[in-house]
Amino acid sequence: MQVQMLKSKIHRAAVTDANVNYEGSLTLDRALMEEVGLLPYERVLCGNMGNGERFETYAIPGESGSGAIILNGATAHLGKTGDRLTIMSFATVDEAEIAGWKPKVIVLDEHNGIIIRR
Repeated sequence: MQVQMLKSKIHRAAVTDANVNYEGSLTLDRALMEEVGLLPYERVLCGNMGNGERFETYAIPGESGSGAIILNGATAHLGKTGDRLTIMSFATVDEAEIAGWKPKVIVLDEHNGIIIRR
């Protein structure tokens, strides 16, 4: 049996911009993506802590160290600058691997700096 498990989570990411005129996606600081093992174009599930919106899109890398968290395309309507997001990705894991499974999790401060690594 295979089970969908949390692979990575970026918690309390502050939205830095929203661009409705872009094709769609979520631009993330490349360093944050690397920290949690999130791949370019990987599907993500996002929860907006400010308005309760949940949406799926894909991650595209932004400038490393920039702190960028940018809502693009239709997702730009689901949040605003300053909103806090929880950004999650998932993996299909064999049942035998579940006991030792541990997702990569980071918690960010108000400037999208890492304050906790789990």
